[in-house]
Amino acid sequence: MGKNPMRLPVLVIGAGAWGTAIAVHFARRTDQGWVILAGRDADQMLAVNAHRENKKYLPGVILPATLQVTSDLSAACVDWRAQAQATGAGLLILATPLSGLEASAAEVFRLLGPPRPGEGLLWLAKGLRLAGGFQWPHQIVSAQCKGWPSGALSGPSFAQEVAAGLPVALTLASQDLVWARTVAQACHGAGLRVYATNDLVGVELGGAMKNVLAIAAGVCDGLALGANARAALLTRGLAEMSRLGVAIGAQASTFMGLATLGDLILTATGDLSRNRRVGLALAAGERIETILRDLGHVAEGVPTAPALLKLAQAHSVDVPITQSVAQLLSGQCSAKQAIDNLMSREPRDEYAG
Repeated sequence: MGKNPMRLPVLVIGAGAWGTAIAVHFARRTDQGWVILAGRDADQMLAVNAHRENKKYLPGVILPATLQVTSDLSAACVDWRAQAQATGAGLLILATPLSGLEASAAEVFRLLGPPRPGEGLLWLAKGLRLAGGFQWPHQIVSAQCKGWPSGALSGPSFAQEVAAGLPVALTLASQDLVWARTVAQACHGAGLRVYATNDLVGVELGGAMKNVLAIAAGVCDGLALGANARAALLTRGLAEMSRLGVAIGAQASTFMGLATLGDLILTATGDLSRNRRVGLALAAGERIETILRDLGHVAEGVPTAPALLKLAQAHSVDVPITQSVAQLLSGQCSAKQAIDNLMSREPRDEYAG
């Protein structure tokens, strides 16, 4: 803990690897019990508290003494709000996967209602949901938590490294840039750099699409196609991301940032990446059902690939790598066929698509 400890009460909802890691980071920065990690599995949270370690999702990381651990979300919300009102600020972090984001947001609003002055929330989920239309995380959250200042915290961040206190830089995206800057400043410190932006759609697209491209990179490496092929794949994948982003209203400059290019590099090349591991296993001929069962964690790129493909088709944007991943995941082609399909495309000018 530095000379200026954090004075921001934080409640992290979701005790997976990333939720635990971000809670550990904030708890190390405070000399008060102002950081709470709430998980839904009572037995798991009892074990986490007893051992001061999340052995299931983040083994080897000892939780700081200042981190409260609970499965009682109602009590946690009461404690958090009392602390937030006493200090004049408070931050909720929804650390559930996309599949659980709506339920978590709805529960938060049921327990807390509208925000009090100084309160706001962030989400960590990445992906795109197909549910009667296309739904980004910010749309899911805003539908449930009406009136709450909110934003996405995204960027290249393996949970294990954040929990170990290694340097990391992230993007905080919100439609309210002033609020984003305020929260970014509060979160900034102790090895964590946070940059603010108002391009929420661009940041969320980057967070979703990099997982799909990481599956493709895993396939490329699993087939031993070489570093040249992987570099080409990621470069063309970034071009896909940028094309689609601009088509849906994102800022072109966003796709050279942390939540897009930065997260793509990490997720597509790092051995801790779950989505990359999915690609490696697909290249080895394993079935997707077996891969996901053995993984033990959520690989967001799997449900996101078909959703992004449909989004691109709706906007008449060509996304051949995303299409190949979606076809591979659905069993329409093998890993080798997917690569062959990409390589057999007609040549074109580099910036023409």
